[in-house]
Amino acid sequence: MRGIYSSVTDIRRKVFTEIARLAYEGGDYATKIEQLPYKILPGERATYRDSIFLERAIVGERLRLGIGLPLRRMDEHAPLSEGIEESAIAEKYYDDPLINIIKFACNACPDNKVIVTDMCQGCLAHPCKEVCPKDAISIVNGKSVIDQDKCIKCGRCINVCPYSAIHKLERPCARSCGMDAIGSDEFGRAEIDHDKCVSCGMCLVNCPFGAIVDKGQIFQTIHAIKEGIDVYAAIAPAFVGQFGAGVTPEKVKGALKELGFKDVVEVAIGADLCTVEEAEDFLNKVPNEQPFMATSCCPAWSVMAKKLFPDFKPYISMALTPMVLTGRLIKKEHPNAKVVFIGPCAAKKLEASRKSVRSDIDFVLTFEEVMGMFEAKGVDLAMAPVEAPFEEGTANGRGFAISGGVAGAVKQCIQKEHPEKEVLIDSAEGLKNCRTMLMMAKAGKRNGYLLEGMACPGGCVAGAGTLQPVIKSSALVKKYTSEAEKKLAFESEHLDNLELLTKE
Repeated sequence: MRGIYSSVTDIRRKVFTEIARLAYEGGDYATKIEQLPYKILPGERATYRDSIFLERAIVGERLRLGIGLPLRRMDEHAPLSEGIEESAIAEKYYDDPLINIIKFACNACPDNKVIVTDMCQGCLAHPCKEVCPKDAISIVNGKSVIDQDKCIKCGRCINVCPYSAIHKLERPCARSCGMDAIGSDEFGRAEIDHDKCVSCGMCLVNCPFGAIVDKGQIFQTIHAIKEGIDVYAAIAPAFVGQFGAGVTPEKVKGALKELGFKDVVEVAIGADLCTVEEAEDFLNKVPNEQPFMATSCCPAWSVMAKKLFPDFKPYISMALTPMVLTGRLIKKEHPNAKVVFIGPCAAKKLEASRKSVRSDIDFVLTFEEVMGMFEAKGVDLAMAPVEAPFEEGTANGRGFAISGGVAGAVKQCIQKEHPEKEVLIDSAEGLKNCRTMLMMAKAGKRNGYLLEGMACPGGCVAGAGTLQPVIKSSALVKKYTSEAEKKLAFESEHLDNLELLTKE
C-alpha cells in the first residue's frame, strides 16, 4: 500500500506532525498530549470507524508510540500522558518492543480460511467438489459450501473454479511476515511473537486498519536540537524522490538544515566503506574458511539468518553496516556531536539500540517521520535553500538502496583488484525469499557464493518508513546512482580510517 495516500497514511502523518510540533513548542506536555486526539480528530462524528471515541483512543496510542512510550494496558486506567515528561529528553528513549499492535484497532481478520464467494454460479461440473481430497465441499441449494473443519487449505478448489469464486482469506499482516511471527490471541486479534520478529515492518505497512505501529524518536531528536547540541543527519541514499517531485537532494539537504541539523551526510560513504570491508572478508574467507558469505547491511535479514539458521552465524559478514560506519566517521570528526540516521527502515531503530551501536547512532528517523517534522516546522520543501551536492559516496554506495546493489558493489570492488577472480552472487528480497535462498545454501547449492538478503521486497527503497511507490523510488535511485557513475573512488583518508572506524 506504500505510495497510496490512504486514510491510514493521513492519520500517521498527522500524528508525526503533532508530535514534532509538541516537541518544538514545548510547555506543559502532559496537558497538550491529552488534547491532541481532539485536534487530530475534531468534531462529534466518526470518520473511519463506528465511534469517534474509539478513533481518538487509537490516535492516543499512536501518539504514545510515536514518542517512544509503551502501549497502555487495556484493563488498567492510565492517563494518555503517563511517562511523557520522562521521555522529553535529548537522549535515545527506547523501550521494547519496537513493533506493536494496538489491539482495539485490530479487525481480527479471518486467517487462512478458504471461502466460497457470491460469484459461485452453481455450475453443473462443480470441479471444486470433484478435486477436494477431503470431501470438504458439498452442494447446497446449487451452490458450493466448504466445511471448514474438513478443509486443509490445499487450494485445489481455488485453482479449478472457472469463475474464480473461491478465495483464500489470509490476514494481511501475517501474509507479509517472512518470519511467521504473527498469530492470534484469544479474541482472534493479531499477536506478534517477538522471539521470532525481526522488526522489518512489513506487517506495519500491510495492515489496512493501521493497527500496527512502530515506536519513534522524533520527540527526543528535536529536544537534542533545541538544547543546542550539534546534531548531524546521516541520510540514506534511498531518500531520492521521497519528499516530492522537484525536491532535489540539494533541497532536501537545505530543508534538513532548516530543521536545525548542523550538517547532512549521505550514508553512501558508509556503504563504500562497507563494500571494501565485505570484499576483504569474502576474499579472505571464501572458500578457505567458510563455504559462502552473507552480507550484513540489512539488519532484519541478518537477524533472521541468525535466528533461523544459527549454524550460518559465522558466515554473515562481520562488516559494520553503512549506518554505523557513517556515524563513526561523523563522530570521529565531531566527537561531541549526535548523529541521527534518516532512512526508510524500521529495523534500523532496533539496530541502533544494540549495545555495540548505541554510541555511534543516537537516533533513527524514517522519511515519513521527517516529513512530519517538515510540516510541523513549516518548512516549504519546494522553496528550501539549495545546498552543495552530496559528494561523499560513489555510485556503488548509492546503489545499496536497491535489491542487488550490495552484492553488485562488493563483486565490482573485488574484481577491480582481482579481475581474474570469479565472484558468484545470489540476492533475495523479502524474508520468505531470503529463507529459500538460505535453504539452498544449507543444501550446499550456494558454495562459493556471496549472498545478499533484503527484508523488504525491492530493497531499502521499499522500507516501512518510505513515502513513495517502490517502482518510482527504484527508478529515481537508479538515476541518482548513474549521476555518480564516473566517481569510482572516494577520498583516500576515509579508506585510511577504515581500520580505526571498524574497531569495536
